[in-house]
Amino acid sequence: MSDARTRKTIRPIVGLIADILALFFAAAGPASGQSGIPQRTPDPTIARALQEISPDRIQQTIEKLVTFGNRSTISAQDEDSIKAGKGIGAAREWLESEFEGYSKHCGGCLEVKTDAFIEQPADRIKAPTRITNVYAVLRGTDPKQADRIVLVTGHYDSRNSDTFNVTDPAPGANDDASGTAVSLECARVLSRMKFPTTIIFLTVAGEEQGLNGSKHFAQMAKQQGWKLQAVLNNDIVGGDSSPGQDPGVIRVFSEGIPNAATEAEIKRIRALGGENDSASRELARYIVEVARTYPSSVKPALVFRLDRSLRGGDHYSFNQQGFAAVRFTEFRENYNHQHQTPRVEKDIAYGDLPEFVNFDYVAEIVRLNAATLASLAYAPAQPAKVKMLTRELENDTRLTWEAVSGASNYEVLWRATGAADWEYAQITSGTDATLKVSKDNVIFGVRSVDAAGHRSLPVVPEPER
Repeated sequence: MSDARTRKTIRPIVGLIADILALFFAAAGPASGQSGIPQRTPDPTIARALQEISPDRIQQTIEKLVTFGNRSTISAQDEDSIKAGKGIGAAREWLESEFEGYSKHCGGCLEVKTDAFIEQPADRIKAPTRITNVYAVLRGTDPKQADRIVLVTGHYDSRNSDTFNVTDPAPGANDDASGTAVSLECARVLSRMKFPTTIIFLTVAGEEQGLNGSKHFAQMAKQQGWKLQAVLNNDIVGGDSSPGQDPGVIRVFSEGIPNAATEAEIKRIRALGGENDSASRELARYIVEVARTYPSSVKPALVFRLDRSLRGGDHYSFNQQGFAAVRFTEFRENYNHQHQTPRVEKDIAYGDLPEFVNFDYVAEIVRLNAATLASLAYAPAQPAKVKMLTRELENDTRLTWEAVSGASNYEVLWRATGAADWEYAQITSGTDATLKVSKDNVIFGVRSVDAAGHRSLPVVPEPER
């Protein structure tokens, strides 16, 4: 058959397929008079704060942490080592002093705290070991909202080629002085502002021994009933400068079916097709929207799995307690520069050294974290008791929810079940909405919006018969 005859035959088929697809997407598309997600207007206060983030300060933080030599959780913590500026104990004392310095500059606005405990012997800990998490709390100014918390974290411990080697250097510039620098720089910049909601800037130890520090902290948060809405874990965010790296991308990992879900909850998730709509996934999508609102040279890439393949990080400790938590990690890791004793073999440089860190890249990651923290901390609470009425078989979808203090209106979101991110939105000032969109074809969410346009995390409705 000639090329001309082939094209004549294919074109009607292609047209037919296009018509079918158009009908399908119309069914999952916007209700009458509605459009896609609009571009958000940046909050000028947040935008100004982001301009204060300094690559030079980030570099100083990372290089300072490297000077402690070996920050293994099982390294020295005695007074002599601390005075000599060596070991995990010296790093801990320095972090505490940095937070105290930020607090001094904002008139005592930060509550600087430690969470210390004794970890018993395990696979990577030979003897009972003191582990200390260091953190600063920027208390919310609104008594009605201050109990809501958003948190950023990175781990300040490091390791070299041998988990039990506490003598040779373990610089840990990328893994994870970079993530620690994110927490510190966010604290330095955001502590100059006031938010109705509380923000915690956390640095944990024990990550390399088995997520010990974050596990203890997350359990404490659960036991004390914290309303912890979002956890941003930064681990290996240095943008290693080796070939194959993409300096324009930061991966955002998030769990699907919640680790803490009960059998009944898992059954409901499967029945509704909600495997892609955990609280952590909604947080990840929120981060992407924040990146569109406050543009950066580094874009978040959604990775819909708990962590890198068969690996883990501190956000998992919070997931285990039922909290929404995600992990930021550079696009491509260089394993010659992670968990390696510094050396050169066959012209290959090994070791996690500052010279391989892109400090401008880390600054962009700080901006994304800070913008997300600030956006969430300014936003009203999430809608409560969000329901999808399913008493009748009908193609329209009816949603209801309870009013939220401080919300001027609400935004109903939806997307096709195969779409990674929200596609459409409808604003309403009431606490219910009826949309001419079939619940069979889409996933819905509802979020609160205040008068300034700050948006809460969305809530996926539960069915109500």
